Amino acid sequence: MEGVGESAVELLEELVRIDSVNPGLVPGAAGESQIVAYLQQRLSSAGFATEVVIPPHAHDRPSLLAYAPGPDDWPAVVLNGHVDTVGVEGMAAPFDPRIEGNKLFGRGAADMKGGVAGIVAAAEAVVASGARVRPVLALVADEEDASIGSAAAIDALHTHGLLPEVCLIAEPTDIEICRSLRGFGVVRVTFPGKAAHSSQPENGVNAVTHMGRLLHAVDEQAPRIRALGGDFMATSVSGGLSTFVIPDSAQCVVEMRTAPNQPGSQALVEVNNLLDDSWKATAELELSRDGWQLEASGKAADFARDLGAQLETGPTFAAPYWMEAPMWQELCPTLICGPSGGGLHAIDEWVDLAQVRSFAAGLARTLSSWSDS
Repeated sequence: MEGVGESAVELLEELVRIDSVNPGLVPGAAGESQIVAYLQQRLSSAGFATEVVIPPHAHDRPSLLAYAPGPDDWPAVVLNGHVDTVGVEGMAAPFDPRIEGNKLFGRGAADMKGGVAGIVAAAEAVVASGARVRPVLALVADEEDASIGSAAAIDALHTHGLLPEVCLIAEPTDIEICRSLRGFGVVRVTFPGKAAHSSQPENGVNAVTHMGRLLHAVDEQAPRIRALGGDFMATSVSGGLSTFVIPDSAQCVVEMRTAPNQPGSQALVEVNNLLDDSWKATAELELSRDGWQLEASGKAADFARDLGAQLETGPTFAAPYWMEAPMWQELCPTLICGPSGGGLHAIDEWVDLAQVRSFAAGLARTLSSWSDS
Protein backbone atom coordinates (compact mmCIF):
# COMPACT_ATOMS: atom_id res chain seq x y z
CA MET A 1 0.00 0.00 0.00
CA GLU A 2 3.07 2.26 -0.19
CA GLY A 3 2.52 5.46 -2.08
CA VAL A 4 -1.28 5.35 -2.19
CA GLY A 5 -1.55 8.79 -0.58
CA GLU A 6 0.74 10.42 -3.12
CA SER A 7 -1.07 8.63 -5.94
CA ALA A 8 -4.31 10.19 -4.70
CA VAL A 9 -2.80 13.69 -4.65
CA GLU A 10 -1.41 13.29 -8.18
CA LEU A 11 -4.79 12.08 -9.43
CA LEU A 12 -6.54 14.95 -7.64
CA GLU A 13 -4.46 17.47 -9.57
CA GLU A 14 -5.43 15.82 -12.85
CA LEU A 15 -9.14 15.77 -11.92
CA VAL A 16 -9.18 19.45 -10.93
CA ARG A 17 -7.71 20.30 -14.36
CA ILE A 18 -10.81 18.81 -16.02
CA ASP A 19 -13.84 21.10 -16.32
CA SER A 20 -16.85 19.13 -15.07
CA VAL A 21 -19.26 21.92 -14.14
CA ASN A 22 -22.82 20.63 -13.93
CA PRO A 23 -24.90 21.87 -16.92
CA GLY A 24 -28.06 21.53 -14.84
CA LEU A 25 -26.72 24.40 -12.74
CA VAL A 26 -24.92 26.36 -15.46
CA PRO A 27 -26.56 26.03 -18.91
CA GLY A 28 -24.02 25.06 -21.55
CA ALA A 29 -21.41 23.92 -19.02
CA ALA A 30 -18.99 21.09 -19.82
CA GLY A 31 -20.67 18.32 -17.82
CA GLU A 32 -19.13 15.01 -16.90
CA SER A 33 -18.20 13.42 -20.26
CA GLN A 34 -14.50 14.34 -20.26
CA ILE A 35 -13.82 13.40 -16.65
CA VAL A 36 -15.67 10.09 -17.04
CA ALA A 37 -13.63 9.29 -20.16
CA TYR A 38 -10.40 10.07 -18.29
CA LEU A 39 -11.31 7.87 -15.33
CA GLN A 40 -12.55 5.06 -17.56
CA GLN A 41 -9.23 4.92 -19.41
CA ARG A 42 -7.24 4.97 -16.18
CA LEU A 43 -9.29 2.29 -14.44
CA SER A 44 -9.42 0.03 -17.50
CA SER A 45 -5.62 0.17 -17.60
CA ALA A 46 -5.56 -0.84 -13.92
CA GLY A 47 -7.56 -4.00 -14.62
CA PHE A 48 -11.07 -2.84 -13.80
CA ALA A 49 -14.04 -3.75 -15.98
CA THR A 50 -15.75 -0.45 -16.76
CA GLU A 51 -19.29 0.49 -17.71
CA VAL A 52 -20.52 3.92 -18.70
CA VAL A 53 -24.06 4.41 -17.39
CA ILE A 54 -26.35 6.84 -19.17
CA PRO A 55 -29.53 8.11 -17.47
CA PRO A 56 -32.78 7.97 -19.44
CA HIS A 57 -33.46 11.22 -21.31
CA ALA A 58 -29.97 12.61 -20.45
CA HIS A 59 -27.58 11.02 -22.91
CA ASP A 60 -24.90 13.66 -22.33
CA ARG A 61 -24.68 13.00 -18.57
CA PRO A 62 -22.57 9.83 -18.15
CA SER A 63 -21.52 8.13 -14.93
CA LEU A 64 -18.92 5.40 -14.55
CA LEU A 65 -19.06 2.01 -12.85
CA ALA A 66 -15.70 0.25 -12.49
CA TYR A 67 -15.59 -3.32 -11.20
CA ALA A 68 -12.42 -4.76 -9.68
CA PRO A 69 -11.45 -8.24 -10.87
CA GLY A 70 -12.20 -11.19 -8.61
CA PRO A 71 -14.61 -14.08 -8.07
CA ASP A 72 -18.21 -13.49 -7.08
CA ASP A 73 -17.69 -14.83 -3.56
CA TRP A 74 -15.30 -12.01 -2.66
CA PRO A 75 -17.07 -9.23 -0.73
CA ALA A 76 -18.09 -6.28 -2.92
CA VAL A 77 -17.73 -2.77 -1.53
CA VAL A 78 -19.14 0.20 -3.46
CA LEU A 79 -16.99 3.33 -3.35
CA ASN A 80 -19.07 6.30 -4.46
CA GLY A 81 -18.22 9.86 -5.39
CA HIS A 82 -19.62 12.51 -7.69
CA VAL A 83 -17.52 14.01 -10.47
CA ASP A 84 -19.63 17.10 -11.24
CA THR A 85 -18.99 20.49 -9.67
CA VAL A 86 -20.81 23.76 -9.19
CA GLY A 87 -20.03 26.78 -11.38
CA VAL A 88 -16.89 28.89 -11.45
CA GLU A 89 -18.13 32.47 -11.70
CA GLY A 90 -15.67 34.84 -10.04
CA MET A 91 -12.78 32.34 -10.06
CA ALA A 92 -9.65 33.48 -11.90
CA ALA A 93 -8.23 30.01 -12.67
CA PRO A 94 -10.71 27.36 -11.46
CA PHE A 95 -9.11 24.46 -13.33
CA ASP A 96 -5.49 25.29 -12.51
CA PRO A 97 -4.71 23.38 -9.30
CA ARG A 98 -2.56 25.49 -6.99
CA ILE A 99 -0.79 24.09 -3.95
CA GLU A 100 0.01 26.35 -1.01
CA GLY A 101 1.46 24.44 1.90
CA ASN A 102 -0.95 21.60 2.60
CA LYS A 103 -3.85 23.11 0.64
CA LEU A 104 -4.77 22.44 -2.96
CA PHE A 105 -6.99 25.14 -4.46
CA GLY A 106 -9.34 24.70 -7.43
CA ARG A 107 -12.98 24.09 -8.32
CA GLY A 108 -14.10 20.73 -6.99
CA ALA A 109 -10.96 20.19 -4.89
CA ALA A 110 -12.96 19.52 -1.73
CA ASP A 111 -16.40 18.88 -3.23
CA MET A 112 -15.49 16.30 -4.11
CA LYS A 113 -12.55 15.48 -6.35
CA GLY A 114 -10.37 14.95 -3.28
CA GLY A 115 -12.70 12.16 -2.20
CA VAL A 116 -12.89 10.72 -5.72
CA ALA A 117 -9.09 10.69 -5.98
CA GLY A 118 -8.90 8.94 -2.61
CA ILE A 119 -11.31 6.13 -3.43
CA VAL A 120 -9.80 5.55 -6.89
CA ALA A 121 -6.23 5.41 -5.53
CA ALA A 122 -7.27 3.12 -2.69
CA ALA A 123 -9.17 0.76 -5.02
CA GLU A 124 -6.22 0.59 -7.42
CA ALA A 125 -3.84 -0.21 -4.56
CA VAL A 126 -6.11 -2.94 -3.20
CA VAL A 127 -6.41 -4.59 -6.62
CA ALA A 128 -2.64 -4.45 -7.13
CA SER A 129 -2.11 -6.07 -3.72
CA GLY A 130 -4.32 -9.06 -4.56
CA ALA A 131 -6.55 -8.59 -1.50
CA ARG A 132 -9.65 -10.76 -1.60
CA VAL A 133 -12.16 -7.92 -1.89
CA ARG A 134 -13.92 -6.37 -4.89
CA PRO A 135 -14.11 -2.58 -4.85
CA VAL A 136 -16.83 -1.27 -7.16
CA LEU A 137 -16.30 2.38 -8.04
CA ALA A 138 -19.46 4.39 -8.72
CA LEU A 139 -18.28 7.75 -10.05
CA VAL A 140 -21.46 9.62 -10.76
CA ALA A 141 -22.83 12.70 -12.50
CA ASP A 142 -25.25 15.32 -11.26
CA GLU A 143 -25.04 15.08 -7.48
CA GLU A 144 -25.00 18.87 -7.32
CA ASP A 145 -28.42 19.10 -8.99
CA ALA A 146 -30.94 16.28 -9.43
CA SER A 147 -28.95 13.10 -8.59
CA ILE A 148 -29.69 11.42 -11.93
CA GLY A 149 -26.22 9.87 -11.91
CA SER A 150 -26.57 7.90 -8.69
CA ALA A 151 -30.11 6.89 -9.65
CA ALA A 152 -28.82 5.43 -12.95
CA ALA A 153 -25.84 3.73 -11.29
CA ILE A 154 -28.01 2.12 -8.61
CA ASP A 155 -30.44 0.89 -11.27
CA ALA A 156 -27.53 -0.62 -13.21
CA LEU A 157 -26.21 -2.46 -10.15
CA HIS A 158 -29.72 -3.78 -9.44
CA THR A 159 -29.97 -4.97 -13.06
CA HIS A 160 -26.65 -6.82 -12.78
CA GLY A 161 -27.78 -8.49 -9.57
CA LEU A 162 -24.79 -7.17 -7.65
CA LEU A 163 -25.31 -7.24 -3.88
CA PRO A 164 -22.63 -5.10 -2.23
CA GLU A 165 -21.94 -5.60 1.44
CA VAL A 166 -21.54 -1.88 2.04
CA CYS A 167 -21.25 1.48 0.27
CA LEU A 168 -18.84 4.26 1.25
CA ILE A 169 -19.62 7.78 -0.01
CA ALA A 170 -16.45 9.90 0.05
CA GLU A 171 -18.15 13.29 0.50
CA PRO A 172 -16.18 15.84 2.57
CA THR A 173 -16.48 15.22 6.31
CA ASP A 174 -12.97 16.21 7.51
CA ILE A 175 -12.38 12.41 7.46
CA GLU A 176 -14.78 12.04 10.37
CA ILE A 177 -17.51 9.42 10.07
CA CYS A 178 -20.85 11.04 9.27
CA ARG A 179 -23.47 9.98 11.78
CA SER A 180 -26.46 11.77 10.18
CA LEU A 181 -27.64 14.21 7.55
CA ARG A 182 -30.70 16.38 7.25
CA GLY A 183 -33.31 16.02 4.53
CA PHE A 184 -35.26 18.82 2.91
CA GLY A 185 -38.52 19.75 1.26
CA VAL A 186 -39.22 22.62 -1.13
CA VAL A 187 -42.82 23.87 -1.21
CA ARG A 188 -44.22 26.39 -3.70
CA VAL A 189 -47.28 28.28 -2.45
CA THR A 190 -49.57 30.13 -4.87
CA PHE A 191 -51.98 32.83 -3.67
CA PRO A 192 -54.89 33.97 -5.85
CA GLY A 193 -56.23 37.50 -5.52
CA LYS A 194 -58.42 40.00 -7.32
CA ALA A 195 -57.08 43.11 -9.05
CA ALA A 196 -58.46 46.56 -8.25
CA HIS A 197 -57.27 50.16 -8.22
CA SER A 198 -55.11 50.71 -5.15
CA SER A 199 -57.26 53.73 -4.21
CA GLN A 200 -60.16 51.31 -3.70
CA PRO A 201 -58.54 48.21 -2.15
CA GLU A 202 -61.91 47.05 -0.80
CA ASN A 203 -62.82 46.11 -4.38
CA GLY A 204 -59.94 43.65 -4.67
CA VAL A 205 -58.23 40.80 -2.86
CA ASN A 206 -54.56 41.44 -2.06
CA ALA A 207 -52.63 38.25 -2.77
CA VAL A 208 -49.37 39.78 -1.48
CA THR A 209 -50.96 40.54 1.89
CA HIS A 210 -51.98 36.90 2.27
CA MET A 211 -48.50 35.78 1.28
CA GLY A 212 -47.00 38.14 3.84
CA ARG A 213 -49.08 36.55 6.58
CA LEU A 214 -47.72 33.15 5.63
CA LEU A 215 -44.14 34.46 5.64
CA HIS A 216 -44.68 35.82 9.15
CA ALA A 217 -46.10 32.48 10.27
CA VAL A 218 -43.09 30.64 8.82
CA ASP A 219 -40.74 32.86 10.82
CA GLU A 220 -42.77 32.23 13.97
CA GLN A 221 -42.58 28.42 13.52
CA ALA A 222 -38.87 28.34 12.63
CA PRO A 223 -37.57 28.23 16.26
CA ARG A 224 -39.72 25.17 17.02
CA ILE A 225 -38.41 23.34 13.96
CA ARG A 226 -34.81 24.34 14.68
CA ALA A 227 -35.18 22.90 18.19
CA LEU A 228 -36.03 19.55 16.57
CA GLY A 229 -32.89 19.64 14.42
CA GLY A 230 -34.35 21.17 11.25
CA ASP A 231 -34.92 24.65 9.84
CA PHE A 232 -37.74 26.55 8.15
CA MET A 233 -37.58 29.62 5.90
CA ALA A 234 -38.90 31.40 2.83
CA THR A 235 -36.32 31.56 0.04
CA SER A 236 -38.19 33.16 -2.89
CA VAL A 237 -41.17 35.50 -3.31
CA SER A 238 -42.97 37.20 -6.18
CA GLY A 239 -46.21 39.05 -6.65
CA GLY A 240 -47.92 42.09 -8.12
CA LEU A 241 -47.55 43.63 -11.55
CA SER A 242 -47.29 47.38 -10.97
CA THR A 243 -47.91 50.24 -8.63
CA PHE A 244 -51.50 51.42 -8.11
CA VAL A 245 -52.89 47.90 -8.68
CA ILE A 246 -53.98 45.48 -5.97
CA PRO A 247 -51.99 42.29 -6.80
CA ASP A 248 -54.13 39.46 -8.10
CA SER A 249 -51.49 36.77 -7.59
CA ALA A 250 -48.42 36.00 -5.50
CA GLN A 251 -46.08 33.07 -5.03
CA CYS A 252 -43.45 32.08 -2.52
CA VAL A 253 -41.12 29.16 -1.96
CA VAL A 254 -40.79 27.78 1.55
CA GLU A 255 -37.92 25.45 2.33
CA MET A 256 -37.71 23.09 5.26
CA ARG A 257 -34.57 21.29 6.38
CA THR A 258 -35.81 18.17 8.12
CA ALA A 259 -34.25 16.33 11.03
CA PRO A 260 -32.37 13.11 10.13
CA ASN A 261 -35.31 10.97 11.23
CA GLN A 262 -37.93 12.92 9.24
CA PRO A 263 -39.15 12.54 5.65
CA GLY A 264 -38.67 15.51 3.35
CA SER A 265 -42.41 15.52 2.71
CA GLN A 266 -42.90 16.89 6.23
CA ALA A 267 -42.31 20.31 4.66
CA LEU A 268 -45.68 20.18 2.92
CA VAL A 269 -47.42 19.21 6.16
CA GLU A 270 -45.86 22.16 7.98
CA VAL A 271 -46.81 24.66 5.27
CA ASN A 272 -50.38 23.40 4.93
CA ASN A 273 -50.84 23.76 8.68
CA LEU A 274 -50.13 27.49 8.33
CA LEU A 275 -52.51 28.27 5.46
CA ASP A 276 -55.77 30.04 6.23
CA ASP A 277 -58.72 28.67 4.25
CA SER A 278 -59.83 32.20 3.37
CA TRP A 279 -56.61 32.77 1.38
CA LYS A 280 -57.56 29.96 -1.07
CA ALA A 281 -53.85 29.28 -1.45
CA THR A 282 -52.44 26.04 -2.87
CA ALA A 283 -49.19 24.41 -1.77
CA GLU A 284 -47.18 21.99 -3.91
CA LEU A 285 -44.19 19.90 -2.85
CA GLU A 286 -41.70 20.52 -5.67
CA LEU A 287 -38.78 18.47 -4.37
CA SER A 288 -37.98 16.50 -1.25
CA ARG A 289 -35.25 14.26 0.11
CA ASP A 290 -35.39 12.24 3.31
CA GLY A 291 -32.87 12.48 6.12
CA TRP A 292 -30.48 9.66 7.01
CA GLN A 293 -28.65 8.18 9.98
CA LEU A 294 -25.73 5.77 10.15
CA GLU A 295 -26.95 2.39 11.32
CA ALA A 296 -25.92 1.45 14.84
CA SER A 297 -25.00 -2.10 13.87
CA GLY A 298 -24.35 -4.16 10.76
CA LYS A 299 -21.92 -3.88 7.85
CA ALA A 300 -21.91 -0.08 7.57
CA ALA A 301 -21.30 0.31 11.31
CA ASP A 302 -18.49 -2.28 11.13
CA PHE A 303 -16.83 -0.59 8.14
CA ALA A 304 -17.21 2.80 9.84
CA ARG A 305 -15.53 1.45 12.98
CA ASP A 306 -12.63 -0.05 11.00
CA LEU A 307 -12.12 3.03 8.81
CA GLY A 308 -12.42 5.34 11.80
CA ALA A 309 -9.73 3.34 13.58
CA GLN A 310 -7.41 3.82 10.60
CA LEU A 311 -8.14 7.56 10.43
CA GLU A 312 -8.30 8.05 14.22
CA THR A 313 -11.77 9.55 13.92
CA GLY A 314 -15.29 8.48 14.84
CA PRO A 315 -18.98 9.07 14.07
CA THR A 316 -18.92 12.72 15.12
CA PHE A 317 -19.99 14.57 11.97
CA ALA A 318 -23.65 15.63 11.64
CA ALA A 319 -24.21 17.09 8.17
CA PRO A 320 -26.60 20.06 8.09
CA TYR A 321 -27.13 19.50 4.35
CA TRP A 322 -28.30 16.58 2.21
CA MET A 323 -26.12 13.96 0.50
CA GLU A 324 -27.04 10.88 -1.52
CA ALA A 325 -26.71 8.35 1.32
CA PRO A 326 -30.49 7.68 1.50
CA MET A 327 -30.42 6.63 -2.17
CA TRP A 328 -27.50 4.23 -1.71
CA GLN A 329 -28.98 2.93 1.55
CA GLU A 330 -31.75 1.38 -0.55
CA LEU A 331 -29.08 -0.76 -2.26
CA CYS A 332 -26.94 -1.68 0.74
CA PRO A 333 -25.77 -0.41 4.16
CA THR A 334 -24.10 2.96 3.64
CA LEU A 335 -21.65 5.29 5.38
CA ILE A 336 -20.08 8.66 4.55
CA CYS A 337 -16.48 9.74 5.08
CA GLY A 338 -14.05 11.80 3.03
CA PRO A 339 -11.43 14.55 2.99
CA SER A 340 -12.44 18.18 3.25
CA GLY A 341 -11.00 21.66 3.36
CA GLY A 342 -12.79 24.98 2.87
CA GLY A 343 -14.56 27.27 0.45
CA LEU A 344 -17.00 24.65 -0.81
CA HIS A 345 -19.09 26.22 -3.62
CA ALA A 346 -17.06 29.43 -3.13
CA ILE A 347 -14.35 31.09 -5.19
CA ASP A 348 -11.55 29.97 -2.85
CA GLU A 349 -12.32 26.24 -2.64
CA TRP A 350 -9.48 24.08 -1.29
CA VAL A 351 -8.87 20.62 0.09
CA ASP A 352 -6.53 19.52 2.86
CA LEU A 353 -3.87 17.33 1.21
CA ALA A 354 -2.98 15.67 4.51
CA GLN A 355 -6.58 14.48 4.72
CA VAL A 356 -6.50 13.24 1.11
CA ARG A 357 -3.35 11.20 1.80
CA SER A 358 -4.62 9.86 5.12
CA PHE A 359 -8.03 8.97 3.70
CA ALA A 360 -6.65 7.09 0.68
CA ALA A 361 -4.14 5.12 2.75
CA GLY A 362 -6.60 4.39 5.56
CA LEU A 363 -9.29 3.26 3.12
CA ALA A 364 -6.84 0.96 1.33
CA ARG A 365 -5.90 -0.69 4.63
CA THR A 366 -9.57 -0.98 5.65
CA LEU A 367 -10.50 -2.64 2.35
CA SER A 368 -7.61 -5.08 2.63
CA SER A 369 -8.62 -6.11 6.15
CA TRP A 370 -12.28 -6.28 5.03
CA SER A 371 -11.33 -9.17 2.76
CA ASP A 372 -10.61 -11.21 5.88
CA SER A 373 -13.82 -10.29 7.72
